[in-house]
Amino acid sequence: MTSRLFKLLPWLALATIIFVTVSPIRLRPQDFAPVDIDRAGAFAVMALLFVLAYPRQWLLCAILLIVGAGSIELLQFLSPTRHAHLDDAAVKAAGAIVGCLVGLIANRMIARFRQPVAA
Repeated sequence: MTSRLFKLLPWLALATIIFVTVSPIRLRPQDFAPVDIDRAGAFAVMALLFVLAYPRQWLLCAILLIVGAGSIELLQFLSPTRHAHLDDAAVKAAGAIVGCLVGLIANRMIARFRQPVAA
């Protein structure tokens, strides 16, 4: 049960990001952080969740999330109130890279702690 939930979380994060990206600008969540921090943070958290959920496929996750950052940005052409920008895609890709690296480090630390201690 926990494993399924753990694998569901990154997909829910992806669906949320796609919704927020494509939805009209008035539906975009508002908070106190600058927009670039929001973008990078959302992609970092999503990437971290994917790499933690799929530790053996971390490189594939990284590649797909970096390419996906540009693809998701292009989805904004579907909404008349949104505009795709290359610099936004770059910020999202950078967030994905950071999230993947943190996930990779976390997975390696988890693997170390699971190793039996020699007597």
